[in-house]
Amino acid sequence: MRKGFLRFAAAAGAGALAAVGPLAAQFAPATLPPSGGNQRATVIQGIGLVRVSLDYSSPHVHSAAGVDRRGKIWGELVPYGLHNEAFGTCHDKCPWRGGANENTVFTTSHDVKVQGAPLAAGSYGVHFIPDREEWTIIFSKTTSDWGSFFYDAKDDALRVKAKPAKGDYHEDLTYWFRDQHADRATAVLSWEDLEVPFTITAENVNDLHAAAISKELRNSAGFGWQGWDTAAQWALQNKTHLEDGLHWAEVATGPNGQVNFTTLNTLSDLEGANGRTEEAKKTRERALHHPSAGPIDLHLYGRQLLAQKHPAEALEVFQLNAKLHPDAWPVHVGLGRGYYAAGDRQKALAEFRLAVPQAPDDQNRTSLKGIVKNLEEGKDIAN
Repeated sequence: MRKGFLRFAAAAGAGALAAVGPLAAQFAPATLPPSGGNQRATVIQGIGLVRVSLDYSSPHVHSAAGVDRRGKIWGELVPYGLHNEAFGTCHDKCPWRGGANENTVFTTSHDVKVQGAPLAAGSYGVHFIPDREEWTIIFSKTTSDWGSFFYDAKDDALRVKAKPAKGDYHEDLTYWFRDQHADRATAVLSWEDLEVPFTITAENVNDLHAAAISKELRNSAGFGWQGWDTAAQWALQNKTHLEDGLHWAEVATGPNGQVNFTTLNTLSDLEGANGRTEEAKKTRERALHHPSAGPIDLHLYGRQLLAQKHPAEALEVFQLNAKLHPDAWPVHVGLGRGYYAAGDRQKALAEFRLAVPQAPDDQNRTSLKGIVKNLEEGKDIAN
């Protein structure tokens, strides 16, 4: 905005403008309020490990003198296209500063894409060329200027297009983020009744995570098997860096780790994910028969198989659980679910009836009674 410029013009007269305009604001005591009452604000968004921020001064629809400028912001107070600031060096080729006072500054900790176009890590002054149908967003290598008075296109790092749209009313110019995902988010400029969204996409999000995990495992996180197993599970769940995941799982079960149901199960999953099918089967058998595999461990693994639509394998695990831990909670629950998934409703009903008196609390007991009732009435149950 040119609010600071216009205020100084009114106070000092056009002839003194070159001497007292933005320069006066630059040399004002730091403890004074910001020019025009345009408060400084910063909005920060994480995109995976990428940190992006917008630092800006926020002008208002109502001026400092109380003038209501609603309906006169776009195309008037903020001109469409390039304009003449009547001060500085950009002359008749000045964009809008995207805020008030000093440069609006966009900072990203890593390389990103803005509206699909690459932008290197760093800080950039943000300017706009507004229009009714389409805006141009400019990221300048210069971040320390006052507004757009000294804007020079030679300093552009990137220009992208964005579509303005009608938005909720904002008295104060505001930048914010929406549509947040693991690898992208949408930054939005909102002021008066208009918003301008632009998408920021993080590059190689999983590569950044994998590198950070490897680094952390060389510190205290790598002193116990839990850190290595958690890292391996991250690779497995995100279906990325599976070779690294296998290495982490091997360390978790190695000399400096611990062989238990959890680590063996993770190792088996990653062996399978890396195409080592026979090794995965052998490791799974070790996991299922390991002394650390308690009835709840086996039950949860059986439920996992059911969720993955492997009912036959799930029933085998539930039956193994019954063999290794007869009458332990929740063995009969598992058998009930296993037989139900296999289509044997009578065996399922018998197992659920046996599970009711074993329930450790009222909540489980009530739930099991409901399952028994539904099966007795020939109704389906959630499995």
